[in-house]
Amino acid sequence: MTIRYEANPPKIVPDADVSELIVKFVDKIKIISKKCDAIHLTENVLGFQRVSPIEVGKIIKKEIPNLPITVSLRVRDKEENEVIEFVEECVSIGFDGILVLMGDPSQSGKKDSGLIPSRTVKMLKEKGFDGKIDLYLSISNKPNFEKIGKKIDAKPKGFMTQVVQNLEQVQKLNENLKGFDVIPIILYPSQKNEKSAKFLNLDFEEYSKNFKDFVSKTHEITGDVLLTSPSDFNGLNEFLDNKI
Repeated sequence: MTIRYEANPPKIVPDADVSELIVKFVDKIKIISKKCDAIHLTENVLGFQRVSPIEVGKIIKKEIPNLPITVSLRVRDKEENEVIEFVEECVSIGFDGILVLMGDPSQSGKKDSGLIPSRTVKMLKEKGFDGKIDLYLSISNKPNFEKIGKKIDAKPKGFMTQVVQNLEQVQKLNENLKGFDVIPIILYPSQKNEKSAKFLNLDFEEYSKNFKDFVSKTHEITGDVLLTSPSDFNGLNEFLDNKI
């Protein structure tokens, strides 16, 4: 049974003291790692340049060596050799898993590489990386299960979902992905996260009702939940004080 926390490394902005941003970020992970079982580090969310999850992951592993870490790998703006280098670093650091995903278009206008997540997972498995680190693919919160054959054929360890909105979505995903780990992503509802909720087309008022119960029942179904709270660290941190 696993409760994970999704952590977005600091965004790189002009004149920012990156070292100071990293220290503050790692301090937050130290706090919340006492209340969850694992963390997931993202890479360049929404295409904005952020500190590499590899860089912050190395520090976190030194500071909290027993904390399981998974990490996102964007293939949209990487060539195959860059992907392999990224995965090799993840293995050497001691990360537990990699979520291979397309990623949002780069805000810098960088051209797409043409790599596809499912093919990338196949390639990494052919090179034997699945014996060294778990490989995951992303999946919609309400996929057409007849059209995800390529993802199924890639045989990842499991799937991390888009943000789920209700138990019906969780149950359908779990029932139709037998044999795979299913890790539903759940957004913590607070006023600070309302912008994210609107972006995801969540009915925020309805979604916010009985949230603790929603998380608990989702966890009962899949045994694994990834909580995200992009604009409200303190709110989620307090929520996790009350064990699910």
